[in-house]
Amino acid sequence: MTTSGHPETSQTLDRGLQLLLLLAADESGCTVTELAAALGVARPVVYRLLTTLEQRHLATRGRDGRVRLGLGVLALAGRVQPLLRDVATPVLRQLADEVGATAHLTVVDGDEALAVVVVEPQWTQFHVAYRVGSRHPLVRGAAGRAILAMRSGAPETATSDGELQPGAHGLAIGWSVGPLEGSVGVVTLTPLDPDDVSAAVRTARDDLVQRLQT
Repeated sequence: MTTSGHPETSQTLDRGLQLLLLLAADESGCTVTELAAALGVARPVVYRLLTTLEQRHLATRGRDGRVRLGLGVLALAGRVQPLLRDVATPVLRQLADEVGATAHLTVVDGDEALAVVVVEPQWTQFHVAYRVGSRHPLVRGAAGRAILAMRSGAPETATSDGELQPGAHGLAIGWSVGPLEGSVGVVTLTPLDPDDVSAAVRTARDDLVQRLQT
């Protein structure tokens, strides 16, 4: 079976993936009726999809009748960060060495920004030590505000000065691939000139997005 206008694709698989995205977007869960309406299908179709997802522990129906993500998604989620590291490390290596600043890849985790890949420049004597796993509210720091700017359609480059670490200056640009959202940025001990740095960060962002989509 194929989706209209997209030969060689599976309509059933596409609906199953859409269902998972709907569940991921609502922590309180969804009813079968709500899912059927959102997918534009009859309830029996949703029940068939759910049966398969439940068998794989990707979805579960609670006593309240609402459908939620199952624990099986944790196994899939656990592979996201290694994938991002493999894809992003060479991109960030080039960015860090070109700018002479610590480069980082940040992703959205709830209402926080989470650093998942950090690469330090190889030729500078001093640079900012930015730890993988560092997190902060999206409203603070260049990495988080770049994501919020991307969502709102505001100017894509976000900067920060000493917000997260005294004496540190950051610049970041947001990106999104499917349900994933994040930013690519640099942080340094010296003030950044956005006109000089933003082009390099934007190139790295575009390279990362292209790699994630292929």
